Formats: sequence, C-alpha cells, structure tokens
Amino acid sequence: MGAGRWTARARGVRAAAVVVAALGLLATGCGGGSGSGGGKVTIRYSWWGAKDRAELIQKTVGLFEKEHPNIKVKTDFSEYTDFWSKFNTQAAGGNAPDVFQNSYAFLRKYGDKNLLLDLNGQADAGNLSLKGFRDGLEKAGDIDGKLLGVPVGANTFAFFYNPDAYRKAGVTVKDGWTWDDFFAAAKKVRKSDNTLYGASDNANVMYLYDLYLRQNGKAFFTKDDKLGFTKDDLTEWWGRWQQHAKADELVPGKKSEQAKPKASISADLSASEFTWDNFLVRFAAETKTTLDLGPIPTTDGKRTAQYLSSLMLSGSARTQHPKEVAQFIDFMTHDPEVGKIMGYNRGIPATTAQYDAYQPQGVDAKIAAYEKSVGAKLEPITPHPAGADVAEAAFLRIYTQVALGQTSMGKAVDQFFSEAESALGS
Repeated sequence: MGAGRWTARARGVRAAAVVVAALGLLATGCGGGSGSGGGKVTIRYSWWGAKDRAELIQKTVGLFEKEHPNIKVKTDFSEYTDFWSKFNTQAAGGNAPDVFQNSYAFLRKYGDKNLLLDLNGQADAGNLSLKGFRDGLEKAGDIDGKLLGVPVGANTFAFFYNPDAYRKAGVTVKDGWTWDDFFAAAKKVRKSDNTLYGASDNANVMYLYDLYLRQNGKAFFTKDDKLGFTKDDLTEWWGRWQQHAKADELVPGKKSEQAKPKASISADLSASEFTWDNFLVRFAAETKTTLDLGPIPTTDGKRTAQYLSSLMLSGSARTQHPKEVAQFIDFMTHDPEVGKIMGYNRGIPATTAQYDAYQPQGVDAKIAAYEKSVGAKLEPITPHPAGADVAEAAFLRIYTQVALGQTSMGKAVDQFFSEAESALGS
C-alpha cells in the first residue's frame, strides 16, 4: 500500500557517483542464505520500489553498516508485483529475506503462515524501541498480540488533481464535496479541454471502494474475514464509473493500459486521480504538470472515512539473526539521518525523530500539509484478513477487463465474488 513509495530527489542525483557504486551490491543480494564471515553477521534485506527508492535505501544501509560494523546487509529490490512473486518463491523454499518491506495488507496472510518474526521479544530485549512513534503507529503491526511489522512511513488516500485544468473548467475542489460533485467536475473538465479526460477510471482500486463503503456504514472486509458488500453494491459502484467512462469523461481502459507504468494522471491523460498521498512524489518525477492534493469526496458532505496506512519492515520467522534484524529495523525507523535521506518516499516518517529531522520542501511540503488538513478526520483502519491481497488483485484485474470491453458487468461481478470468497475461505 500504500500504498503504493517513490521519489527522485536532487540529493540522490548529487550523490549518484556514490550510489551507483553502492548499487553494485544489489546484484549479489538476490539469493543465498544469511551467513557470517570474518566475524560479521550477514542479513538480507529486500523491498519493492523503483530505482530512485533503491538509491535512497542503499545510502541508509551504508549508514547502518558504518554504525554496526559487525553486520553486513545484502540488498535486493523489485517492482511491486515482482517482489511478491519472488518473496513467495523464496518463502516456499525456506529462504525468505531476513528483513523485508511489508504492508498492513499482508501481515495476517503471512502471519497465519508463521512466516513473520514476532518482534515483541526483541523489543523486550532492548534491541528494538517502540517509543517515539507518531499517532499510535507503534501498534500498526500488531496482529492478535504479535508484533509482525514496524512502520517506516504512513500515508492516507488523497484526491490528486490538475489545478490549472480545474480552474479553466471553473471547478473548485473543497472540503465536503460529494461523489456527485466529483463526477460533475470530471464532466466539466472534459468539456473545457478535450485534450484531457476529467478523471482516471479508478473503479478498480480496492482502497478507494473501501472508503466509499465506509462512508455508507460498510467496509470492504468484515471483522469475521468476509466481504462486506453485496453483488448489487459492487454492480452499482462499477456501473457508475462505467457510465461516465462511456460518456467519454474518464480515461478509456485501453489508454490507461498503454500508459503503464505511468499512472493516467502522470501520463497527462487525466486531470484527476485517487491514490495514496505520497504518490505525489512519484508523479512529480513523471510529469511537468503541477498537481495538487484535495479532499476525498463524501456521501454525506462530511465523512471521508480515511485512515492511516503504512509501509513496514518485517522479519522472517526463519532468520538465524533475530537480534540483528531487530537492530536494523530499529535503526531504519528511528535514526534521524535515515529520515533526512528517505524524506517522504515511503510516506511521512513514522517516528518523531525522523519526522522532525526532515524539513519537507516542494511536493513533500504539499503532502505534509495535506495530512495535517485531514488529521482530525482519520479513523481506525479497516481489517485486512488473510487473502486480502488476492481479493485486491482480482478487483483490479476483473474491472480492468470490464473497462477494456473483455467481459460483461454481470460476469465480472460474479467472477470477483467467486475468486474473492475462495481466497477468504468463505
């Protein structure tokens, strides 16, 4: 998750010569178990993200190794989908990384499979501090009393928009606007500038639909690990977006697919899009168009139903070096210099030490201002059961087939429920 994650900073460019040399380590970090040599302990660290994130993280690893000369860190990164495919293969072979990037959506899935290290013991032993986290985030990785992840950054959902396009269309984005207002705005933007679609088609984003459901007293998942909505509910949601897509107000599915790996908004196809707020860093690196963050539309003009999510670091339950893993996680979450280097790449820093150390500029300052503006609206996160990732992938893939004209709405809804209920064991 936010998830989704990405940034290319000037400081990274200035340090390119050092970083490129350091990235040579990545090629050797893809395989092999933890070991030791010359008195050193070796741990493996993996994450998902683009090269810009890798450059920043590699610098933080260098800081850690300098402070902990007895620990060597082998590193490896992939794009999001490739990361989890590789991780599942490694875990099945008993060779998961000692420490890896994780998110709330995967904690229960891999926790139930006993693949994640319970970090409570290491916290009790003094190898990992759980103090100094912002907004109660130290509990974000607590699943049934086990500490399965520690957050490195937090984010929330946002409405991204092109302020020039909206201004030209005479549309004002403001607190309390409704979904009717949003779709009306998309129509106006499209009419005022036929080079831009009013919005990206985000009907396939599970987290956005979750917010809409929460606004209506439901949720994507229930506390007893089932889907929290009906086929009629989903037909109404997907159908509304399809109505506006067919009216030529939203980016067509084919154009969205052709724009990848860019998002429709950063490919300058649309004037608005919904995703995690820290994606503004990535989008700013992908387009010269100025983008702003605005409030999530509401059902009742009041409740956005937003919550904080976070990227985390988790340890492998099979690591031979739990102490060193905990020391590494502690450093990466608390060290002020790490905060200065990473900035808002993985969301706003989770600890006050890193939050205070980094002074946001440019797009990061926009993200900070946005999160401050919605702070009073945040609610507890929706539970994510084991199988949530499979349900999310099916939600994305099946609606995309609808948008591409490859399946009917009725068949799509039935297929989603069949796949999701099977994944959830219901």
